[in-house]
Amino acid sequence: MIKVKIMEEELNYVALTFKTQGTSTHEKPNEMEVIYDVVKTEEQERNTSSVVPENGKKAQLCTGLHLVAAGSGILCVILLFGVTALGIYLNTVMSELSSENIKLTGRERQLERKAEELTRERDRLNWTIEAILEYDNFRVNAYCPQKVCKPCLDGWVQFQSNCYLFSKADYYSRKVWKKGLDECRQTNANLVVIDSQEEQEFISNHTIYSSEYQGYWIGLSNKNPVNTWMWVDGSNITVSFWKTEEDRKDSCALSLNHADSLAKWDKVTCDSWNPWICETRAVIKPD
Repeated sequence: MIKVKIMEEELNYVALTFKTQGTSTHEKPNEMEVIYDVVKTEEQERNTSSVVPENGKKAQLCTGLHLVAAGSGILCVILLFGVTALGIYLNTVMSELSSENIKLTGRERQLERKAEELTRERDRLNWTIEAILEYDNFRVNAYCPQKVCKPCLDGWVQFQSNCYLFSKADYYSRKVWKKGLDECRQTNANLVVIDSQEEQEFISNHTIYSSEYQGYWIGLSNKNPVNTWMWVDGSNITVSFWKTEEDRKDSCALSLNHADSLAKWDKVTCDSWNPWICETRAVIKPD
């Protein structure tokens, strides 16, 4: 028998047996071979029995990992569908809320416009009530023909929130300053009080048809104990358009027709005869 060592890590021995025609000399070696083979077989069985459980453990481990991976994949798919569905739902809700917000904004603006209209209407009504209460006898038929009120009486001219009456300028219609004031007060008005350049320009534009040296009485005079220029409503001068600064006692003011726009007022004796301008509050407040 020849024993050859081959790759100790994998196989320990390889047994080769050469038999002859005789049997007497080789009985013993055969027994040894059998014993060797049996030992080798037992070792292989041990090796095999030790390998099988390891392979089984690896197979079980791989199966568990596959199950975990499959479960994780399914869970991810479920989460993906859930997130997608939630996103769609949220987009739908946001779209509905945005549409509702637009509707509410439109309604709010309509209500604001309605409130503004009601506020303006309330202010106009209050204005009209206050204007009417200034009259001792309000001429309803004159101001409100066919139950529709107008801001000024016929023959009066409206400017901003007031009405103006320009008396006739012919010789027989002229009056002294005091008589002109009385004529205005009979219509619940006063001689005009001018408190802005715009108002003075308006008056000038409506008095251009008189003679060059003629003017209209306005509600300004210094006929008072302190000889101070004051308006007929008791207020002081806030703007002035004097033609001359020469002071005269017991004088009244005229608004000249053809003078420069910023030099329209003249100081004359109150007993001269001139047309006049009345001013009263409009019954209807302008927009």
